[in-house]
Amino acid sequence: MDANQTVTAPAKQKKKESWAELARFMLLLFVAAIMLRSFVFAPFSIPSGSMLPKMMIGDFLFVAKWPYGFSRFSFPFGLASFDGRLLENAPERGDVIVFRHPDDRKDMVKRLIGLPGDQIQMRGGALFLNGAAVPKVRIADYLMPVSPNSPCRWLGAGAPRAVTTGTGARACAYPRYRETLPGGRSYFVLDQIAEGPGDDTEVFLVPEGHVFMMGDNRDDSLDSRFPQEAMGVGYLPEEHLIGRAMIDFFSTDGSAEWIKPWTWLSAARWTRIGTTFE
Repeated sequence: MDANQTVTAPAKQKKKESWAELARFMLLLFVAAIMLRSFVFAPFSIPSGSMLPKMMIGDFLFVAKWPYGFSRFSFPFGLASFDGRLLENAPERGDVIVFRHPDDRKDMVKRLIGLPGDQIQMRGGALFLNGAAVPKVRIADYLMPVSPNSPCRWLGAGAPRAVTTGTGARACAYPRYRETLPGGRSYFVLDQIAEGPGDDTEVFLVPEGHVFMMGDNRDDSLDSRFPQEAMGVGYLPEEHLIGRAMIDFFSTDGSAEWIKPWTWLSAARWTRIGTTFE
């Protein structure tokens, strides 16, 4: 046997084993990532202002996958195709939830307002739940910092209510209210228009196996008040629930440029990191 063969053969074998170990490690890492994303947490980015003032465009949050159990929409890449939910738990009014649109075209985030059997109606911009008005109290305006991904989008008559804050920054002032659901759970909503398209509605009776979702930015949210044919959500099947919004892990104002890494830091909204949605 050639001397060179006795020296190089073990080296080649060791190299093959190293590649095999690396492949196994990468496969296990991929499986672990899929399991984590399917059953524990998944990232989600906020693409619109429909949940202002709680969520801003450019927020990145973690969604908890386990609170309501698991449906085929819990799994990425269409890996599952079963009907219904596994380990199902009922959501609660006031939960901020990421869900798959009934047309299966995109993921969305809204607040759960109505459970099966509830009667929901909007009268003059006020929310009525099972015939009783949900308390709505006017508080100080919400001053949304104006940035490249968050322009002053004003839906009322006249020009946007642009103001300058004490720090000299430009902001858009929106009328803000505090709503309090039965049981004491409260949150802020925006109401820009006195007679918006969703301010006066019929009485919605939430069917069994469905929920009623609404955006906190009431005049700028296509939600369960609007039918699917009008680009709304309509009654949302419970199996479309993906998870409950938990915590904001990053937020950007949209001014960063990929070719300028230093702008990644200057564009970050540091005070929003750590915001929770309970």
